[in-house]
Amino acid sequence: MQDKEEGIVEVRSGKTLYDYQEKALENIFQRIIDKKEGYNLLYQLPTGGGKTVIFAEITRRFIKETNKKVLILTHRIELCGQTSRMLDDFNVHNKIINSKVKELEDQGDYMCFVAMVETLNNRLQDEKIEMEDIGLVIIDEAHYNSFRKLFRYFEKGIILGVTATPLSSNIRLPMNENYDDLIVGESISNLIERSYLAKATTYGYNVSLKNLKIGINGDYTVGSSEKLYSDYPMQEKLLYAYEEHCMGKKTLIFNNGIKTSKNVLLTFEEAGYDIRHLDNTNTAKERKEILEWFKTKSDAILTSVSILTTGFDEPTVDSIILNRATKSLTLYFQMIGRGSRFTKSKNQFTVIDLGNNAARFGLWEEGVDWQRIFLFPEHYYENLLSDDEIERHMRYVMPREVRERFAKTEDVSFNMKHQYNEALKKGLRPKVALNLSMDLHRKMCLENADDHSEALELLELLKEQIEDRVRRYSYCICKSTPNYIKWLAEDYSRKLRISFSDHF
Repeated sequence: MQDKEEGIVEVRSGKTLYDYQEKALENIFQRIIDKKEGYNLLYQLPTGGGKTVIFAEITRRFIKETNKKVLILTHRIELCGQTSRMLDDFNVHNKIINSKVKELEDQGDYMCFVAMVETLNNRLQDEKIEMEDIGLVIIDEAHYNSFRKLFRYFEKGIILGVTATPLSSNIRLPMNENYDDLIVGESISNLIERSYLAKATTYGYNVSLKNLKIGINGDYTVGSSEKLYSDYPMQEKLLYAYEEHCMGKKTLIFNNGIKTSKNVLLTFEEAGYDIRHLDNTNTAKERKEILEWFKTKSDAILTSVSILTTGFDEPTVDSIILNRATKSLTLYFQMIGRGSRFTKSKNQFTVIDLGNNAARFGLWEEGVDWQRIFLFPEHYYENLLSDDEIERHMRYVMPREVRERFAKTEDVSFNMKHQYNEALKKGLRPKVALNLSMDLHRKMCLENADDHSEALELLELLKEQIEDRVRRYSYCICKSTPNYIKWLAEDYSRKLRISFSDHF
């Protein structure tokens, strides 16, 4: 492992860059100088790799060598402030164009501007502002499509987009239509190896997503996500996952809906944990107070919706819980990236996946061919595993506390596919396999229950395992529609309940 100190390069502004940042900077700057104008370049670097540092030094050098102005665009007001402060550190005198700026009478006093994309677009459309002598436009979080509307105003300049994931947020608007080239930065695995990023340990919990719906943006809808993740079994699974792997750690929980997040708040409060909820309806004052609490409390738990995926940097986060599923590779990397900051006291962090996201995209630290994704994004989407394919490969693992309730049963394992094939070999009806599974579950409940009421309680604990076995049986008979699986699971449980009544 290389010591960070060996890779530090001092730049003329007095700030320091790591060697991989300096290498990227030189490569990008040379392209900009060679092309002069009418060229759009995209640069990729993982979250936590220091994109802002790199483009701040590019800004300083560009102004000095060309005497032309630089415009930096962001999509969040928090990013405007962070970017402006970084430019100050590089001795770049800059002005923020926010909602309070109606005109730009002092434009001649600045060589660099930082603007919110929507604010600037409104001012340009209303002809309240006319940006003069802009030679370079830098776009932070360039994968967002809101920036495209501004490109026509700066066709004679150079546009540099920076992002951790060069994959458009809209599948119908690929990035290769707006950028000529992509420069790929250091990989996550290399940054971990060299102690620039913390190492992630990921724990996945199988979740059936068959009832989730896909919205017009290509991701799971908030409504269908709320229905699944607000439900009691999922809240229990979340709490169990936290207690198994994150207990006592500073934890950030991502949800796909305000109702879900508020239910998480109640679930954890009832369990005795100190937790806060944050979403975009909180006031600026409330947000500041909550984030200050989160920063200072070592075992703080913060449940949130969307708002902390970008523009938020808290290096002390120890655990990330993805209490949602997403089809967005960008969002997947953004959420996990909130825990990846390396510090003197933190070289690793925990990721809990409750949305089959790692099965869909691969582990966060695995290699990604960004050039291929940039050039052929449609191929990437076509080759993503479907939820049905992911579920086919799931293996139910009985939680420890559930297994303890069936302590009198020596072997609780059952291979549905094997039993199905054995039945066919013997010329028996396929449903024999399902009946054998029911026999085992009946035995498990009756062996470990003292009365009828306890047997029903134990049966409820087997709900996930029953659903898993029924789903596997449905795959065997090639009849795996959601309605059929639901009916089969209900019929399976009903027959067991009847058998308990007969026994007791």
